Amino acid sequence: MKKTISVLFALFFCLLAPLFAQNQQAEKIMLLMEEIPVMGLSVAVVKDGELVYQEAFGWKEENKVPLSSTDIFRIASISKSFSATSIMQLVEQKKLSLEDDVSDLIGFKVRNPKFPEKVITLKMLLSHTSSMNDSEGYFTLDAINPAKNPNWKKAYNDYAPGEGYQYCNLAYNMTGTIIEKYSGERFDHYIKNHILDPLGLYGGFNVNDLDASKFANIYSFDTKTGEFTLSPAAYAPRKEEIANYVENYSTPIFSPTGGMKISAPDLARYMIMHMNYGKGEKAKIIKKKSSKIMQTPLSSNENYGLALWKTDKLIEGKMLTGHTGSAYGLYSAMFFDPQEKFGIVVMTNGCDPTYENGYNKVIKETVNILYEELIKN
Repeated sequence: MKKTISVLFALFFCLLAPLFAQNQQAEKIMLLMEEIPVMGLSVAVVKDGELVYQEAFGWKEENKVPLSSTDIFRIASISKSFSATSIMQLVEQKKLSLEDDVSDLIGFKVRNPKFPEKVITLKMLLSHTSSMNDSEGYFTLDAINPAKNPNWKKAYNDYAPGEGYQYCNLAYNMTGTIIEKYSGERFDHYIKNHILDPLGLYGGFNVNDLDASKFANIYSFDTKTGEFTLSPAAYAPRKEEIANYVENYSTPIFSPTGGMKISAPDLARYMIMHMNYGKGEKAKIIKKKSSKIMQTPLSSNENYGLALWKTDKLIEGKMLTGHTGSAYGLYSAMFFDPQEKFGIVVMTNGCDPTYENGYNKVIKETVNILYEELIKN
């Protein structure tokens, strides 16, 4: 009788242990949200190469509509990896080379005036080593076009292309334009047709193609007043600009540098593709060689490759590959270990903007909770 009870207890424990574990990590996240102001959090965890957990906490619309894990967010700079992945597809098709001169690709002169003979390559755009900066803005190519902006020289730094690192959003809006020009498809259509649809993911760079009821409202947090303020610009439709779209020049309207809208679980499925070096759950998007190029740091200062960087500071002592994002009050993170086949996606649609060791504190602590409870344990 005692043996039967022991066996039943063991079986009961095995069946319910995962539920206890999930409840424990959910409880820790909710405690975190009580300690630090957070509007909402959407998370997804991949273990052994498979999506094993997805959950949402807090509000989609402040104090009115709870957040759901299927809600989509503007994910900010994680979007850059979609642009870099697209470039690698076009490189594989021999439509582009990473060593191509950006001047030839973009259609106007792209040269640092202090180093006029030094070619700025496509690889430099993707790795933030082009010597360009965002001081003249990045929402239009006019910022760096000598024929459009009399102050274009200010958009370059004092060091030579390839000899320094500065994160540059303009570089990725230029990258999106190059994708459009050499694929023959408008940028937002290319991403949908060649990345999202093959992987079976819902999202996109064009707000007007998506179900607005799925958007998680994004809020900025004022640390002085302790109040959240809605940021409607995060999902601005920009219909007039799109109606007057100029092919191969107006691409920044869709923000290749930060405008992807997608849910946490679908971003995790996209992450699985990079974790498997180009092979997603439903399709192979890029070759293993191309994927490894993206994940290999070119800058020793920042450990940045092509829209993906390596860090051991997010989870102390654990080398991860991925990217963060921040815009309009949103903070996001997508990081994975291609060897151990685990990864974590965290998005918040508004929180205290305090940073800790280079990462938003809410994002960092949530990532570590999920790692401790669902990966390490």
